[in-house]
Amino acid sequence: MFDLIMDTQDRPLRERSGFSRIVAVLAHIAVLLVVVMIPLLLATNELPSVPTMMAFVAPSPEAPPPPPPPPPPAAPPAAVPAQPQPIQTTGQFAAPVEAPSEIHTERAGPREVVESSAGVLGGIEGGVAGGVVGGTVGGIASAAPPPPPPPLPVAAAPVRIGGKVTAPALLHRVEPTYPDVAAMAQLTGLVILEATVNADGCVNSVKVLRSRHPLLDRAAQDALMQWRYSPLVLNGIPTAFVLTVTFNFSTK
Repeated sequence: MFDLIMDTQDRPLRERSGFSRIVAVLAHIAVLLVVVMIPLLLATNELPSVPTMMAFVAPSPEAPPPPPPPPPPAAPPAAVPAQPQPIQTTGQFAAPVEAPSEIHTERAGPREVVESSAGVLGGIEGGVAGGVVGGTVGGIASAAPPPPPPPLPVAAAPVRIGGKVTAPALLHRVEPTYPDVAAMAQLTGLVILEATVNADGCVNSVKVLRSRHPLLDRAAQDALMQWRYSPLVLNGIPTAFVLTVTFNFSTK
């Protein structure tokens, strides 16, 4: 810009000689050598000394003394030799030592009795003539007791009515009461029940097989529980039975 103002082409500050460039390169090399070589000259081959570490080792504790040996087992008591029992040489029941010179007839003892055709002396009342010595306690043994009566026949399981088994006669029948609420609601239809009748002909339980409405089911169950049948006898044994009853509820 100054060149344009001054109208000159000289640029003393922009032009450098070759000598100045060589001096600048040598100066840079000298600085690098100083920076690199000084640390290398100061380095040594010796390692830094490590401070000495002192360690204290406590002695191991002494082992405890061994336990004392167990005491010796006690000696078993000395067996006392059995003393021989003295042989009874005198008295009524002593065994004879010497052979007798004569053999005498053995006399009857105090408990022996003389038998006769009339019985045994010393017997008891009710004894058998010429019977057992000492008699029989309670007299003559009675005859063997009669055998126990046979057990009563056990009632069999309830029999379902059908086929060859027909229902016995119905002695008492009660018709179901039509509930007023069911009549006003015009509830109609069939209610099928299953009744179990005991051996006496009374209805024990009722089960609903087909329901129409709880009101109609309850009325049918209450009526069927009051029915009475004649007993069903099979092979001479009164037997419970099961049968099906159908009620038809209608407003007509």
